[in-house]
Amino acid sequence: MRPPSMKLPRFVHNWLTYVGATIAILALILFVFLFVLQTLTDAAKAPYAGLVIFVIVPTVFVFGLILIPIGMFFEWQRWKRTQTLSIPRFPIIDLNNPHHRNAMFIFVVGSLLLLFLSAFSGYKAYQETDSVAFCGTLCHSVMAPEHTTYLNSPHARVRCVDCHVGPGADWFVRSKMSGAYQVYAVLLNKYPRPIPVPIGHLRPAQETCEQCHWPERFFGAQQKKLIHFLPDEKNTRWEINLLIRTGGGSPESGLTEGIHWHMNISNRVEYIATDEKRQEIPWVRITNLKTGEVTEYMSTEKPLSEKEIAGANIRKMDCMDCHNRPTHIYEPPEYSVNLALGTGKIDSKLPFIKSTGVNLLAANYPSTDSALNAIENGVKKFYQDNYPKLTNDKEDAISRAIVELQNIYRNNFFPEMKVRWDIYPNNIGHLNFPGCYRCHDGLHKSADGKMITNECIACHTIIGQGKPQKMAFSMEPKGLVFQHPEDIGEVWQEMKCSDCHRAELP
Repeated sequence: MRPPSMKLPRFVHNWLTYVGATIAILALILFVFLFVLQTLTDAAKAPYAGLVIFVIVPTVFVFGLILIPIGMFFEWQRWKRTQTLSIPRFPIIDLNNPHHRNAMFIFVVGSLLLLFLSAFSGYKAYQETDSVAFCGTLCHSVMAPEHTTYLNSPHARVRCVDCHVGPGADWFVRSKMSGAYQVYAVLLNKYPRPIPVPIGHLRPAQETCEQCHWPERFFGAQQKKLIHFLPDEKNTRWEINLLIRTGGGSPESGLTEGIHWHMNISNRVEYIATDEKRQEIPWVRITNLKTGEVTEYMSTEKPLSEKEIAGANIRKMDCMDCHNRPTHIYEPPEYSVNLALGTGKIDSKLPFIKSTGVNLLAANYPSTDSALNAIENGVKKFYQDNYPKLTNDKEDAISRAIVELQNIYRNNFFPEMKVRWDIYPNNIGHLNFPGCYRCHDGLHKSADGKMITNECIACHTIIGQGKPQKMAFSMEPKGLVFQHPEDIGEVWQEMKCSDCHRAELP
């Protein structure tokens, strides 16, 4: 007795169904092959590989499957038009009929396979699109500044989505919808250069930052040493040793002080910014959450009218108003060169290397390649013109300095995206940008005459400063009075640091 043949219903036999089945089978084989390759080797672990394996190939597989019933439908319509046989309006499933039984078997197995593949590839696609590699390198030219600075940041081991999306389905959906527009903008080259900040729809810091950082923890004062090198021939070293009054605490323990006093622990701080970058803050309101007392401070230089206040967007202060560059940090040339000199990556005995390096880094260049060439040629020319003997004696040190300056440029300057350190304000501190002085400038006054303090000791105490061999120290509660490394008299007391060290924001 011969086994029954594996015949299929007559409607399967059409070119569109054949094409769909071929596409689906080839896509399935390709998916299995690429998945095994990715699992066993590192050859396919790039973000593009994840996109192909778990998004594009499954999409092609589903497309092939969809073509199968479409082809059968058109074949059924053709039979109705051309055949004299009576064809039922709806399909009849008779499992005693081997044709029907075979078709049902293929349908059930195929459906289960499709369900498994859809669930598996959907989950893997979710993982891939949430990965750092996907966020940072898929659109390489666009995200190169953010990805590069992320890798060199304090949050380099935190995934992008942990800060930009956070937990929960609602923000996940919002991020994917926003991502769809970003893909459109990249494909049609409609994205801005540089990417504007602050991000308008960023999730509140209390829902992201505070998943790891505990604002009510009391830190007290934290020591920080700032190392500077002066732009003179000897690159003279100058140190400032500070106690930063971080503070924090909770109303229950009675410790709500220091810089983290601002973090809505026992006081709510609100403000109005009159510019998109939030650098001009003429109005501040502080509410004591214990007593309910409300105090409003107005800038005496740029006051707002009652009508302007009523129509303004009042923002409640959170982590991001000070820590606005927690990850994507573009360091100023002066800071980067100081760090390289302090860590020995650049030889501090090279004459004028501080000023030479800073000037070369700060110049505008049309592309990264032209900048790297200009830095190399600029350093070599400076020493050939001014210290020809040193060019031979310190050849290795000069070469290392060039390499480090080029690395600094690659990590902080991206001319293709019009990104450099002075494009994005950094509100921590007050050296290069107004930062703390946006409010703590001694010009914000309440109706009863109170002023938002601009005293240095409100945030930090200087316990040591000067050249290493002539360092001045103090054990007094108020510490030392700031001494500028260069003799500028008392000018520093009459103006903001950023007035001299400022970045020219666009």
